[in-house]
Amino acid sequence: FPYTTLFRSAVGAVRLGYLGGQLIVNPTRKQLSQSELNLVVAGTTGGLATMLEGDAKCLDHKTFLEAIKLGLTHCATIADSIEKMGKEMGKTKRKSPQESELGAEVRELHDLVDTLCSGQLRMLYTDYSLDKLSRDGRMFTVRDNMISQIRRIKPETDGSLLSDIFSKISTNIVRSLIFEENLRVDGRSSTDLRPISCDVNLHSPLHGSALFQRGQTQVFCTVALDSLHSAMKLDPMSVITGGVKEKNFMLHYEFPGYATGDLGKGGSRRELGHGALAERALRQVLPAGTQFTVRLTSEVLESNGSSSMASICGGSLALLDAGIPLSEMASGVAMGLVTRGGEQRVLTDIMGMEDFLGDMDFKFAATRSGVCALQSDVKIRGISLKVIEEAVEGGVEANHKILDIMAACIHTPREHKDCWPVSRRLEVPPHKRGKFLGPAGLNVKKITQDTGVQISAESEGVWQLFAPNPEAMLEAETTIEEILAEEKVPELQFGGIYTGKITEILDRGVMVQLHEQMSPVLLHNTQLSARKIQHPSVLGLKVGEELQVKYYGRDPATGQMRLSRKAIQISSAAAVKNLQDSAKR
Repeated sequence: FPYTTLFRSAVGAVRLGYLGGQLIVNPTRKQLSQSELNLVVAGTTGGLATMLEGDAKCLDHKTFLEAIKLGLTHCATIADSIEKMGKEMGKTKRKSPQESELGAEVRELHDLVDTLCSGQLRMLYTDYSLDKLSRDGRMFTVRDNMISQIRRIKPETDGSLLSDIFSKISTNIVRSLIFEENLRVDGRSSTDLRPISCDVNLHSPLHGSALFQRGQTQVFCTVALDSLHSAMKLDPMSVITGGVKEKNFMLHYEFPGYATGDLGKGGSRRELGHGALAERALRQVLPAGTQFTVRLTSEVLESNGSSSMASICGGSLALLDAGIPLSEMASGVAMGLVTRGGEQRVLTDIMGMEDFLGDMDFKFAATRSGVCALQSDVKIRGISLKVIEEAVEGGVEANHKILDIMAACIHTPREHKDCWPVSRRLEVPPHKRGKFLGPAGLNVKKITQDTGVQISAESEGVWQLFAPNPEAMLEAETTIEEILAEEKVPELQFGGIYTGKITEILDRGVMVQLHEQMSPVLLHNTQLSARKIQHPSVLGLKVGEELQVKYYGRDPATGQMRLSRKAIQISSAAAVKNLQDSAKR
């Protein structure tokens, strides 16, 4: 408002959550972490939405629409307050040039382009045998011929102006076909889906794979499973803003130039945004706890619109092919909008030309039970709640049809593949942990080097084993069993009295060995005699001397044996078992 730049209307924005059966406007970070909905709505004073983006945990679409309605109401209030502030404090805006101010020359050019191209374009847009490349090629030929003809008459004419006029005429013809004949450039009606095909398990070495094709949009999805130790560690700022320290599900969306017949590098912001949308949608149907880190790659092989929504469909299929137990299958569809005067028509499953020439790209992902994610690209001053309701209702119906086709390919998680990695939990008793790890972790490192099995500490005394295949896991388990195996030694009975040999005398007690296959155990000064002593030498004990001790099990914290000589002196001796003599026999 402090500037004179043309500004048509103020816009307000709110975030909405859904917790405990109630819609929440601008929830706190804590509420949002528990919410079933995370939706951002931007709208004008007239209740028109200019932007919608969010995700939901398979929320019923009627509740989702109620959230949008509530959000638009609050956006209108905010925008109205901004408008009032602008009237009081803002500057007078520059006027936009009207068509009458553009001059008779431009109108004359418009009529000339219309005369040269309209008939050819109408024939082109009603030839339903053409594919995307053929249609685009002929359309550009018509445009280039038109520019050449006009420049022969008027050499000074700006080519970019003629291209703009050509685009407007093309848009008007496409819209007139939709409104007057309910036919789109590929022959579909406004509610028809493009032909869909899908397949899974295309390459046996892959953990999961799927190919999803809708019209001329084709996406190849692959799944790679790894250990939880390989989860993506997020930077501190991402942790603060997102509340997540690490991600064990990642979707990489790739849109190479050849998908549209072009050459060029990938990695644009567009790819990042589309991949984030597909990841948010699929995250809603992933199981709460999983033993793997999952990396889903979606590579667009060919594109004619809504490749991000195709990634959701292909991603669901690939995850099921990888054995991931999804709560439901998810799918996505792009809804469009064309307007003419006061007329509006919502389109189902738009392709590239309808996205470019249309007024809205409404990406809608859902399961059979509810909405997963939404992102709208509005190209006019705003869309009404009625248009949003029609787009959501149409999206729900379209997604159900898509899910039926996907379910015919695969509808339950695959149970087994020879290439799948294997994960196991290993619990090691306290007294064997040192033996398992080895000096400076040498045993663990050797197992990983020899078998390829990753061993990572999960909690106290518990390790996670991750093997690339069952054979590697079996080899690692065999090695671990050999490391932890003990030669058979007599089993000690709680309360039993045994004869041991002194191997070392220390200031705090003596080291006693009960059996040649057992490690020496400390017999503390407090357990050597019924009277209090400060050093074992007081009792005249010597290395190699035998003495009788009573066994009281193992310490629950350290796993060390608990022995006492004092208990024998105080109470009457029980049955004496000389383990060393039995070993000699």
